[in-house]
Amino acid sequence: MEYDTKTPPYKTSDKTSFAYVSARDRWPVIITQAIDDLYRSVSDCDDAAKRDEGKQIIEELASLKYELQHDRKLTRIRTSFSLSTHWKRYDVFARQKIKTFRSSRPAVLELAARYREIVTQMESDKSETGAEHEEAQRILFFEMLEICLWGNATDLSLLTNLTYEDIQKLQGSEARKAAEKNILVNDLGAAYDVLLKAKREGKKERRVDIVLDNAGFELYVDLILAGYLLSSGLATIVVLHPKTIPWFVSDVVPEDFMALLNALAEPKTFYETPSDDEKLQDKTPPPLGDKETENLQFLFQEWGRRHAEGELVLRPRLFWTGPGSYWRLPSTDGELYEDLKNSELVVFKGDLNYRKLTGDAAWDPTTPFTEAIGPLGPRSGVNVLALRTCKADVVVGLKSGEDEELRAKEGGGGDSGARKWAWNGKWAVVSYSEGK
Repeated sequence: MEYDTKTPPYKTSDKTSFAYVSARDRWPVIITQAIDDLYRSVSDCDDAAKRDEGKQIIEELASLKYELQHDRKLTRIRTSFSLSTHWKRYDVFARQKIKTFRSSRPAVLELAARYREIVTQMESDKSETGAEHEEAQRILFFEMLEICLWGNATDLSLLTNLTYEDIQKLQGSEARKAAEKNILVNDLGAAYDVLLKAKREGKKERRVDIVLDNAGFELYVDLILAGYLLSSGLATIVVLHPKTIPWFVSDVVPEDFMALLNALAEPKTFYETPSDDEKLQDKTPPPLGDKETENLQFLFQEWGRRHAEGELVLRPRLFWTGPGSYWRLPSTDGELYEDLKNSELVVFKGDLNYRKLTGDAAWDPTTPFTEAIGPLGPRSGVNVLALRTCKADVVVGLKSGEDEELRAKEGGGGDSGARKWAWNGKWAVVSYSEGK
C-alpha cells in the first residue's frame, strides 16, 4: 500500500526469520489448542443446532491447520466464527487466558499488595514537596512502567512449552530488578517529563492512552499502571484500547476486562476452586489469606469505581486488527488518529504493536525509532511510547555495533543470519517519539 514503509518487511518464507519459525512451529500448536477448546465447549452444549454448527467450525479449523502445514493460502480463524449463527462472539482463547492469569497467582498477589501500599501512600503524601519527594516520584514512575513492560514476558503465544515454574520466574520484583540491565533502549525519562509538564501546567484533562496487547497477567499489570497514573495525578483519564475480536491467542477483547474484574471481585472463589486439571490430579489450591483477599478486592473496588466514573475507559476499534502497519493510521482511520492527538501520551504495549508501528520491516537496527514509525513520528501530533519485550526480528534505535554484540552472545544467532537474541523476550526496548 502507498502509505507503508518502502523498507522490505520480514516474511514467513525467510528461513532465518522469526516469522518462519513462528509459522512453522507455533501456529499449528495454537490452532490445535483452539480446536481442543472448541471441542470441549461443543461437548458441553445442549443446543443441537449450536452443537452441529460448532462441529462444522472444528472441521474448518482442522482444514486451516492442514493448509498451514502444506503451504496453502490461509483463511483467518475469525471468519469461521463471524459467519456462524451461534458462535459469533466465542473466544477460543478465553479459557487459556484466564487459566494463565490464575497460574500467575504469586505475582498477582505481590503486585496487589504493592499497589494498595502505593495508592495509600500517595494519598497521604499529596502535600509533600521538595527535591527528594520529586525524585521518589520519578523512581516510582520508572518502577511502574517497568512492571508493565515485563508483564509482556507472559505472552501466551510463547507459553506453549513453558511450565508453571517457568511462568513464576518471569514475574515478581526480583526478576524485574535483574532484568533492568536488559532494556537496550530506555526513553522512560522523556515520557515522564511529558506527563509531569502537563500536570504542573494544570491542564484540566490529562489523558493517557494504552493500546493493549495480551490479556491475563499482562492486562492486570496494564490496569496496575492505569490506576497508578490516575492516583498520582499524572493522568485524569486513561483510555484502554482492546481488540474488537479475539485475534491472536492472548489479545485483549472487552470481555477479558470484565472477566478479570469478576475474578478480583470474588478472589477466593476464583483461586480456591479447583480447575479441571487440578480435579484430574486430585489437587486442592491453597486458600487465600485474609489480607490477600482484601488486597484483591481493593483493586476491584478501585478499578470498578474509576471505570464507573469515566476515568478508566475502554475504547475498542476495528483498526487494531486490520491488515498492514500503523503507518496507515492517518489515512485509513482519520477519526482514531485525530482522537489520539488529544492524548498526552499513547503507550503501545508489546511486540506486535511495536512491529506494526515499525511496519515489521527489516530496518537497520541503528535506525532511529522516530524514523521507523513513519507518519506517527515527529510532527504527527501524537506522543508515542512503545513498551516492548523483543520477540521478533525487527528492532530499531540500537547503538552502532550493539546488534552484532548481541548476536555474538550464546544463543544470539551468531553467523546463522538470524537475530535470535531478539526472539525470546529476554531483551526489551522502551522507545519514545515526541509528536507534538
